[in-house]
Amino acid sequence: MIRLLLRVLGDEYAQPVRRTVVLMTTTAVVEGLSYALLVPVLRALFGSDPSQAWPWLIALAFAVAGFAVLRYLSDLSGFRGGTTLLRGVYHRLGDQLARLPIGWYTTGRVGDVSVLASRGVLQAMSVIAHLLAPIISAAVTPLTIVVVMLAFDWRMGAAALAAVPVVVAIQAWAGRRMDEGDAERHERDHEAARRVIEYLQAQPVLRAGGRSTEGFRQLDDALREAGRAARRRTRTAVPAVLGLSLAVQTMFTVLLVLGTYLALGADIGTAEVLAVLVLAARCADPLLSLADLGGQLRAARSELIRLDEVLRTEPLPEPSAPIAPRGHGLAFESVTFRRDGRTVVDDLTLTVPQGQRLAIVGPSGAGKTTLLQLLARFYDVDAGTVRVGGVDVRDIGTETLSSLFAIVFQDVYLFDATIEENIRLGCPDADTARVHAAASAAGLDEVIDRLPDGWSTPVGEAGALLSGGERQRVSIARALLKDAPIVLLDEVTSALDPRNEAVVNNGIERLMAGRTVVMVAHRLETVRRADRIVFLDGATVIEDGTHAELLRQEGRYAQFWAAGLTPTT
Repeated sequence: MIRLLLRVLGDEYAQPVRRTVVLMTTTAVVEGLSYALLVPVLRALFGSDPSQAWPWLIALAFAVAGFAVLRYLSDLSGFRGGTTLLRGVYHRLGDQLARLPIGWYTTGRVGDVSVLASRGVLQAMSVIAHLLAPIISAAVTPLTIVVVMLAFDWRMGAAALAAVPVVVAIQAWAGRRMDEGDAERHERDHEAARRVIEYLQAQPVLRAGGRSTEGFRQLDDALREAGRAARRRTRTAVPAVLGLSLAVQTMFTVLLVLGTYLALGADIGTAEVLAVLVLAARCADPLLSLADLGGQLRAARSELIRLDEVLRTEPLPEPSAPIAPRGHGLAFESVTFRRDGRTVVDDLTLTVPQGQRLAIVGPSGAGKTTLLQLLARFYDVDAGTVRVGGVDVRDIGTETLSSLFAIVFQDVYLFDATIEENIRLGCPDADTARVHAAASAAGLDEVIDRLPDGWSTPVGEAGALLSGGERQRVSIARALLKDAPIVLLDEVTSALDPRNEAVVNNGIERLMAGRTVVMVAHRLETVRRADRIVFLDGATVIEDGTHAELLRQEGRYAQFWAAGLTPTT
């Protein structure tokens, strides 16, 4: 557990944890040794001259005071360390997430990472602030007391020592059983959370169908499975708790019987027996707490494992000697790309000269969006080469490659900030005049004029206070402000009404002017003026030419056009 924690923290933060562990271990040993003074205290109290107990009582008081100081320092170190390390882990996780390729962020993984970054990191780092000291105390203090018992009477100490492997075996057995239950419960809880979100998002559909008061079967099933998993985990924990309690009580009973036997035989004094029993009773409390602490520790460990998996995920490799692209032409050379066991792009060769516009059309699932993602290096290809400016994208530094592209997606995400702040993401150093010019070119003037606070109006989480067309205008303004030489457009106008589509198309025309453009669209009218059109199907290009040439071929593109898949204008 400590090794896993240190690996997650990294070298920068591992050393403070080691110091905290040493301090907490020392505190636990001092606590156990302080109890050794109970033997001479009780021996004096039950002896012929009880006043002889005073020196030992004073020594015990100093020992307890020393333990209290060490406990304060170790707890303070744990709390301060936990706070510092929590901040450090958040920074480390954030840096790692920023390095991982965009293609890594699948829908399910985004949900898992969001839970991990909120509750998961807090639970994992609670080990240092809240669990480390009790766990070390529960393990080290009883062992120290057993050593003290061995020093006063080897028979009583040996009897107590015999319980150690039993307790360890029970904890190991319980850990193995509960790990399975914890994993199942985690999976079921996440499934239930996903179904709750799905149920909330499906409210318009359910209400439109008059089913708003009915049960949602997938959610009901997920909640029932989560409840069953929780009950199974509880049933799994009961034998461990009972077994540990039985082992501790058995140890105490054996010591009581053995001490009585030795006292009756005059092999040991009554005071010593009483002191050993007091020490044994002091062992019982921390040992019994191991069951509860073990459960908390296993829960934190499962989060640490998930955190470690994310931190150990390899980002796309950076070139050791980055090469600057020579121009802004694009090329796919015998490119093959597979995802989830399926070939998405198969031996595709395609070029886009600098300054030209390429439109990619085809049925859903043909791999159109994937081509844009490969150009921006969201993924690395399995075979072949993707080139920008004649240079393999794998040989271009990430920052340089990113600066070459302005990307406008169909689904636009805006931060819960003002319109101006969202546009500035395209170029944070741009002056106000440039920002306003980009917004005007994207058709945002009328939107800003009707907002209550104009430029200072927050757009809400994910831009919820704006319509889809208005969010798309912000996205285009952001791309205009970035002023990148290559523009990638992915189904930009497919979900817009005619008015918003007209405004957005005007903004897109300004964005594309003088740039190398690759656009994906289902509405074929939006691509008819492209310099070149390719029809993609079956993971490869099956038709290539201008709009007029492809219509004359009377192939798949012409069929799409004739089938009315383009809006009338």
